[in-house]
Amino acid sequence: MALKQSAYERAFISPNILENKMSKLESALKRIGIGKGKVVPPGDIIGCSHMDQVQEVSPSADGCEDCLKTGDSWVHLRICMTCGHVGCCDNSKNKHATKHYHASEHAIIKSFEPGENWLWCYEDEQLMV
Repeated sequence: MALKQSAYERAFISPNILENKMSKLESALKRIGIGKGKVVPPGDIIGCSHMDQVQEVSPSADGCEDCLKTGDSWVHLRICMTCGHVGCCDNSKNKHATKHYHASEHAIIKSFEPGENWLWCYEDEQLMV
């Protein structure tokens, strides 16, 4: 009986699949205006020089910490992987995750959305999936 492979395993078995997925991600990043949109394949963090900032963090809030204080809303949430600050994404009107980066110089954020498991480095403009 053959074992069913996950999409992750198939991507590493077939470089063409991984390259195609990365190309689509890069195009999507450019469309939504995230930097140069360079995508780093799973497990390849050599291109990002800020991974030493990543800590085991606890979320500072269940929603955007700053929006909760002011009564504003947000679109998507991001968590700072250095201190745990939860901020709203750049599609939200306040862009608190990016403001936190500029104030703190904490370069790495992670999606704080259910089912998403990617990191973004503001300094190197790289998405790590």
